[in-house]
Amino acid sequence: MMMFLFSMKAESQDILKGSEVHGSMQLDAAYYLKDNKMGITDSTLAGQLIRMNAFTEVNYSLGNFTAGMRFEAYIPPLTGYDAQYNGVGVPYWYANYKNSFIDVTAGNFYEQFGNGMIMRTYQEWTLGVDNSLQGIRVKIMPVKGITFKGVYGVQRYYWEPFKDYNRGIVKGFDGDFNLNEMITGWADAKVKLILGGSIASNYQHESTKDITSNGQLLTLHMPQNVANYGGRFNLNIGGFNWQTEYAHKINDPSARNNYIYKDGNGLFTNMSWSQKGLGIQVMSKWIDNMSYKSDRTIVNNMVDINYLPAITKQHTYALASMYPYATQPDGEVGISGTVTIHLPKNSPLGGKSGLSIAANFSQVNGLKQTKLNDTTAIGQTGTLGYKTTFYGFGNTLYYQDGNIEVSKKFNSKWKGIFTYLHQAYNKDVVEGHVNQYGIVYSHIGVADIAWSITKKLNLRWEVQGLWTRQDKGNWAAGLVELTISPAWFFSVMDQYNYGNNDSSQRLNYYLVSAGYTNHTSRISLSWGRQREGIICVGGVCRYVPATNGVTLTLTSSF
Repeated sequence: MMMFLFSMKAESQDILKGSEVHGSMQLDAAYYLKDNKMGITDSTLAGQLIRMNAFTEVNYSLGNFTAGMRFEAYIPPLTGYDAQYNGVGVPYWYANYKNSFIDVTAGNFYEQFGNGMIMRTYQEWTLGVDNSLQGIRVKIMPVKGITFKGVYGVQRYYWEPFKDYNRGIVKGFDGDFNLNEMITGWADAKVKLILGGSIASNYQHESTKDITSNGQLLTLHMPQNVANYGGRFNLNIGGFNWQTEYAHKINDPSARNNYIYKDGNGLFTNMSWSQKGLGIQVMSKWIDNMSYKSDRTIVNNMVDINYLPAITKQHTYALASMYPYATQPDGEVGISGTVTIHLPKNSPLGGKSGLSIAANFSQVNGLKQTKLNDTTAIGQTGTLGYKTTFYGFGNTLYYQDGNIEVSKKFNSKWKGIFTYLHQAYNKDVVEGHVNQYGIVYSHIGVADIAWSITKKLNLRWEVQGLWTRQDKGNWAAGLVELTISPAWFFSVMDQYNYGNNDSSQRLNYYLVSAGYTNHTSRISLSWGRQREGIICVGGVCRYVPATNGVTLTLTSSF
């Protein structure tokens, strides 16, 4: 018996030899305070002064095998996150095996076909978005340069289990063909070409749905299988790159599009060219009725099967990002262009340290829509919705952003970034209001100065201004940040709404923060006010209510 136990122990040690365990965790906890000037009262807080979002993810690997899980806790979720997240559990787990020919995953997974217009499931912690699929994913690499993917599963919807077809079943297939790897002799060719094609399908069980429209009860016949398919290419010739993807979705009546039967179309194009000291990028996007969810009754960011890439610039400064643009899946058409110039050292304009200039312009309009006939209103429930033309710009401006950024290193200790922006933001369209605000026109200026006092001690200042006659009027903002490498940072920031027409709302949104980093762990503590607004990542946005309180953030990985 002793020999048997010793043998089993030795064999288990041999099996575990070479295995690895990795993981990460994050905790965001807040203690909220009353603030009568901001309208935060006991009833607003509903007695839940302390809130927390947290997760821990652990991954185990041994040879070709990998498995993992993620534990999440929202008790209750931070303000601004959907209350349906309230709870604890393991919403994400998986087991994976892969070799040079096949890659199989069972459980939860994230997947993207092309740019995502046909299928993209992902998680974005800051937005409270998790559209993971639970089921099976298979990837096959039959020959060099060819990859096939197949997925089958159901999407996460907060903590709600899949039962009695309470949401759709998602299927998808993707093929990717790298011609330079497939064709003998093309490996070193100057022309690089990758082709791809995808199809996704969502099955919802209900075949009819009763909808009340204009005071009348309509019984609509629902398509039980909704397909979304298309193709793409990526062409590279020297410094020139061109990638394009087209998607077509069959009729998909939903709460998002007012239950119309119009097919959806999407086209995304990104062209760029670069050489030493100069880069040019042009993007365009045409979206027509491309909301694609595994539950047609949902209107928020959950259970999106696809992703509609953003072409507008994502700003990081506080006032520059006050009016961010959210992609409008019902319909939009837009263009964007960026020119980046780097003037070398010791040139007439570059000076001793050189100079970088980046200019960007983007504009998004609604679609040019016309009625189906004289008796049917645009977007009327139960109809084909409307007529439109390919890349037809409508008269309604959704968003416009022109900005220029100048980066200059003055010497070994001083450098600065100076930015000017002019934005036009259709607050009614982007935030879902009805003839309430109109278009907000704003001028924004930012100066960001950094001083390297020593190799470990750095001081940074931000001075920002936003000037507008609409919405809440003018703003000023300032920040001072001290970094003691590699461990500490301290910052003080204030945003002051000095131009608000309501004098009682001319508030200072102060924020004091400190943080400490030790290897792969980081802890930060902040206290102050958070202004009401919208935050966006890649064109996907969520509303953030006004808050006042103390926030603790802890992240670590191993």
